[in-house]
Amino acid sequence: MIILEDLTINSSNNIKETLTKINNNSRGIIFVTNNNQILVGVATDGDIRRALIKGLNIEDKISEAMNKNFIALNVEAEDKLIRKSFNSRIKIIPLCDTKGKLVDFADVQSNHRIPVLEPSLNGNELFYVEDCLKTNWISSQGSYVNKFEEIFKKLHCEMSSIAVSNGTCALHLALLALSIGEGDEVIVPDITFSATINSVIHCGAKPVICDINPKTLCMDLDSIKRLISCNTKAIVPVHLYGQVCDMENIKKIAIDNDLFIIEDCAEALGSSIKNKPVGTFGDAATFSFFGNKTISTGEGGMVLFKNRKFAEKARIIRDHGMDPKKRYWQLYVGHNYRMTNLQAAIGVAQMEKFDDIVKKKIFIANRYNSLLSGIEGIETFPFTKSNTINSYWLYTIILKKNISRDSLIKKLIEFGIDSRPVFYPLHEMPPYKKFTNKMNHFEFSDIAYSGISLPSSINLKKDEIMYICQVLSNLLIDEKRF
Repeated sequence: MIILEDLTINSSNNIKETLTKINNNSRGIIFVTNNNQILVGVATDGDIRRALIKGLNIEDKISEAMNKNFIALNVEAEDKLIRKSFNSRIKIIPLCDTKGKLVDFADVQSNHRIPVLEPSLNGNELFYVEDCLKTNWISSQGSYVNKFEEIFKKLHCEMSSIAVSNGTCALHLALLALSIGEGDEVIVPDITFSATINSVIHCGAKPVICDINPKTLCMDLDSIKRLISCNTKAIVPVHLYGQVCDMENIKKIAIDNDLFIIEDCAEALGSSIKNKPVGTFGDAATFSFFGNKTISTGEGGMVLFKNRKFAEKARIIRDHGMDPKKRYWQLYVGHNYRMTNLQAAIGVAQMEKFDDIVKKKIFIANRYNSLLSGIEGIETFPFTKSNTINSYWLYTIILKKNISRDSLIKKLIEFGIDSRPVFYPLHEMPPYKKFTNKMNHFEFSDIAYSGISLPSSINLKKDEIMYICQVLSNLLIDEKRF
């Protein structure tokens, strides 16, 4: 991590010493101060190169080569003004006090970049964690684990809820509890995070990759039907980025073919269909509480079951496969997938703000929809079907084919705006190519290469959303940039 000292040199130092420091900080720039730490100049490697061409020597003082006509802002300047000062040439801005003393810097690559996502920990998180520490209940045995599970149970139609160490464990545990393993096939969507397919493989089952719906980016119904075989045992619908799958029709397909449904809700806590939360339509459901999710426990997850027998089996497997009535007696080959009381304490505090978090997510999405409407270069906006609620974990748009998504991401970074691409199609990646066959048709998966997710943190301010939309609009208007 770069610090102010790495970017600062005294005006009495020579050009050679300055070049060494610029080389070490790898940022191509140095702030020059006098003995009182007053900012007197700025020097880039380009400034020094031009000075040497004009006849200066590397033993000459940097004060003779520095640029005295530089941009600096007050350390109390608003973020809006700082970000406005960034451009393709200016990536670091010195920040001074009222006397001109250099006290900090704004860096487009780190401390003044608008992140895609970040947690909001301004509630009772610290208070509950301190309670765990004071009472010595810090591992998986503690009241907050039970409280967290109970909150999820009530929120999801009284389905049995089991807290686990992360969302991937939740998926793996759900599959194991349903006895899915060698010889079984499980249908997964082509566009999803790799945890979905990895969990199937780790069970010894065979994943079968289906195409996506171009509107929702979720599972395509016709593709599901086409891929069902006598070995198919389950479908794993992924509610991608908060968008909901067509669960009513997926459920019909599952019933007609005697298949399990495991809903991957890692990105969709707060989404619903006809006022019924996602995660309650299938036999099992999984959630993730990673640092960037709708609610966060740092790491962590939850798995839900409609059938209590499956839930009881999952609890045992989660705790090393040990018989809860006979200590150290194993009933299954188990795993240590337990959530700690510390994590659960944060989760309980997060759930106290859950309604407000989802409302803010929806507000941000609506704001984006309004400000980006009609802008050239955007092919489609997030789709919301009637009678559904999209919780917009990530606000994701699809760009027109003539726009280079990856170039746009790089340009946004220059303006202090972070963004991220849509997940790459599973069927194109080396570990998963072997799970495709002649029945697989990936007509719409290339849409992933045009998808981009914009900052979606509930910490976003109105003026930040406005700034993001203005920058994005300006970049998309100038197609030559791409």
